[in-house]
Amino acid sequence: MSKSIFDISFQHKDVTSKIVIGLERISEVFRVLLWEHAKTIGLSPIQIQILIFVAYHKEGLCTVSHLAKEFNMSKPTISDAVKVLEKKEMIFKNKTAPDNRSYFISLTPKGEKSVTETENFAHPIKKQLLHFNENEQESLLKTITTLIYQLNKSGIISVQRTCYACKFYKKGKNNDYCNLIQTYLKNTDIRLDCPEFEEKSKKF
Repeated sequence: MSKSIFDISFQHKDVTSKIVIGLERISEVFRVLLWEHAKTIGLSPIQIQILIFVAYHKEGLCTVSHLAKEFNMSKPTISDAVKVLEKKEMIFKNKTAPDNRSYFISLTPKGEKSVTETENFAHPIKKQLLHFNENEQESLLKTITTLIYQLNKSGIISVQRTCYACKFYKKGKNNDYCNLIQTYLKNTDIRLDCPEFEEKSKKF
């Protein structure tokens, strides 16, 4: 039998297993915080995530098809969540085709109010990160952005808009560079969700 990261006797001796378990604990905290806020306003976690996403992203990303990829869920699941949000008068469906089957989502004033009430649910995590010094935060960000990029390349994360996967990004010998804004990038300049992101062409 292969050694499992959940096998405590193995885990204690393996650094990568400890990191994976640590990430799992952090994801659990995120999930719990989201659920607590969801209960206060009568929405499900995915409905809250959809509202927050729509509030800060361009209309081309606010479709059922893209939201399904964004949150790694099926289109019917996202469609059901959207129907509930529409029924609760928190979103508009903006038709983009004559047959009315294609649309993007935008927020109603009621939806915007819900976002302001829930979007700070993850602040307890940020509060703890403020105890890290600047170098520690920069190192952690570098590790996270690299891990996300590698998971995306492996096909585990389907959508990501970080600099490393963008066609404007260029990796130099000792630095990173953005061809769009024509600027060298520090580790802290690397974005996890860039509105100007354009996926680089894949090499086969």
